[in-house]
Amino acid sequence: MKVRTKSKKVNKAWLNDHVNDPYVKLAQKEGYRARAAYKLKEIDEEFHLIKPGDRIVDLGSTPGAWSQYLRHRLSPAGAAAGALHGSIVALDLLPMEAIEGVHFFQGDFREPDVLAQLEATLGGERLDLVVSDMAPNLSGIASSDAARVSNLVELAFDFALHHLKPDGALLVKLFHGSGYSQLVQLFKSRFRVVKPIKPKASRSHSAETFLLGRGLK
Repeated sequence: MKVRTKSKKVNKAWLNDHVNDPYVKLAQKEGYRARAAYKLKEIDEEFHLIKPGDRIVDLGSTPGAWSQYLRHRLSPAGAAAGALHGSIVALDLLPMEAIEGVHFFQGDFREPDVLAQLEATLGGERLDLVVSDMAPNLSGIASSDAARVSNLVELAFDFALHHLKPDGALLVKLFHGSGYSQLVQLFKSRFRVVKPIKPKASRSHSAETFLLGRGLK
C-alpha cells in the first residue's frame, strides 16, 4: 500500500505541475500539441537553425510539436496551412496526426524498408537539418537507460552523417548521466561546432538537455 500511495502522490504532483506549467498553457493557446515546441523555438532563435528553403527530417516526431514549429518557420506567412518554402519529413514508431505539408512515416528507420521509403522521399537530396526528440521508455535502471539513450543518439548521428549537407546541422535530445561525455566527444569527432544546450522550456529538475552539431568535418 505504501508504494501505491507514493505513486499516487507523485502522479498528482506531476499533474499539478503540468497543468500549471506556463509552457503547457502557451502551447494550448498557440495550438501546439506539446510544450516541446518551445524548446526547439528557443534553440532556433539562439542559433538560427531554420531557414526558408531548408530540407529537414524530424526523428521521433510524435505527437508533432516540433514538426508544427518547423512548418511555421518554413511557411512564408508563418501560417499553419498553405505553401511551404522547404520540406519536412517526419518519422516515429507511433502514429502522428497529420500536419499539412509534413510527410510523415510511421516506422523504425533502423529497418531497411522504412529507411528506403524515407530516402526515396528525400529523392537523393542532402538535408540542411536533422532534429531528434527521440527518447526511450525508461526503466529506472541507470545503466540500462543510459545505454538506450546513447543508442538513439548514435542512430540519429549516423543518419545525419549519411544525409546532411556539409554545412548541415544535427540537434538531438539526450540526458546528463552515464555516457553523456562520450556522446559529446562523438559529436566533436565529426562536427566543427558542438554546443550543449539547456533551453529554459526544459524543466529545471530534468536531466534532459540538447546537443547541437554544425558543419561536418
